[in-house]
Amino acid sequence: MLCFTHVPPLPLFSTSGIYLPASRRFTSFRTRMSSSSSVDSVPPPPDNAIVLGCGGIAVDFLATVDSYPQPDDKIRSTSLKVQGGGNAANALTCASRLGLNSRLISKVANDSQGKGMLEELEADGVDTSFLVVSKEGNSPFTYIIVDNQTKTRTCIHTPGDPPMLPTELSQSSMFSALDRASIVYFDVRLHETALMIAKEASRKKIPILVDTEKKRDGLDELLQFADYVVCSAKFPQTWTEVSSTPGALVSMLLRLPKLKFVIVTLGEEGCLMVQRASTEVFESQEIDIESLLETLKHRKDSTTTFPTCVSSETTKLKANGVGTVTGRLFLGTAEKIPPVELVDTTGAGDAFIGAVLYAICAGMPPEKMLPFAAQVAGCSCRAMGARTGLPHRADPRLVPFLV
Repeated sequence: MLCFTHVPPLPLFSTSGIYLPASRRFTSFRTRMSSSSSVDSVPPPPDNAIVLGCGGIAVDFLATVDSYPQPDDKIRSTSLKVQGGGNAANALTCASRLGLNSRLISKVANDSQGKGMLEELEADGVDTSFLVVSKEGNSPFTYIIVDNQTKTRTCIHTPGDPPMLPTELSQSSMFSALDRASIVYFDVRLHETALMIAKEASRKKIPILVDTEKKRDGLDELLQFADYVVCSAKFPQTWTEVSSTPGALVSMLLRLPKLKFVIVTLGEEGCLMVQRASTEVFESQEIDIESLLETLKHRKDSTTTFPTCVSSETTKLKANGVGTVTGRLFLGTAEKIPPVELVDTTGAGDAFIGAVLYAICAGMPPEKMLPFAAQVAGCSCRAMGARTGLPHRADPRLVPFLV
């Protein structure tokens, strides 16, 4: 009989302070143990964790081309896929596959596309009972051109019509949607409805995560309620008008006093995160955040293909010309996907957010959350469309990041 008490403890971090996923921590251990060992089992998802999302839903028409067309070109696609899309719908599909109970507030029309979207979400376990279905009009859809040469995608979106009005979500439906919710997520579409929900969620002290892909109507008001923000690469500098990304993250924390952390995703370069300290560190000296980032870059392990994370101690993070915030800086790396396996980056950011929602509900520390979210996003890039490659929680590629 195997006795686990005699196995020496294995570190979460390397000697250089890099977070090690279980795939690295248990490498030697697994050579001595059966693959059916409990160390390889997937832990259960957070008990009764519910995520409520409000935002975009669409049908995606994905056409793969050898290379992006020039003006007035006539080209042929090499493949075509029709699939559900939309930021909020994608992120909640991801969260549902990871084990959360997901609810979506959005609007579709009573057309074939709308019906197909609802069926697809329901098949993935997303609660669609709070969606508004219009008797007339059209459901939202997006044409997506996937460039096989550069591995990039171009999106051409057509909004649904008529647009959703806050009055279409009754107060009783909103209260039911928020009932026992662990976290609320907004992609800043349907901003008037989102703001109404955010006010009630804040009153009920339900944490709020906002996805800031770009400037949108109602964004500034919605950010005032945010506990967590996940940004696209260009957003922090655009919104704050600060010249550097690290400085812009400090600016966001100073301008949004409720914010606990802000993450900026950087594609194949990984991500940056600044987490506000829960208590002030009076004896800590100020450290320039730009210099600190360079230090972290030298500490990261560039030899590994899987996502990792390096972080600073809690300190006073100074951004020249911006100010100082007490907290920690995290540098997360992305998975190094072999070119032959990289298919489509559509929805990778939504996958990352879905994983962050799961991590928050599961109480993951940032050192574990960022590599996990990067791994989920990496999985999604190995198939066409935003949802085809989204992994389930028992996926062997995720197990090392969950144990």
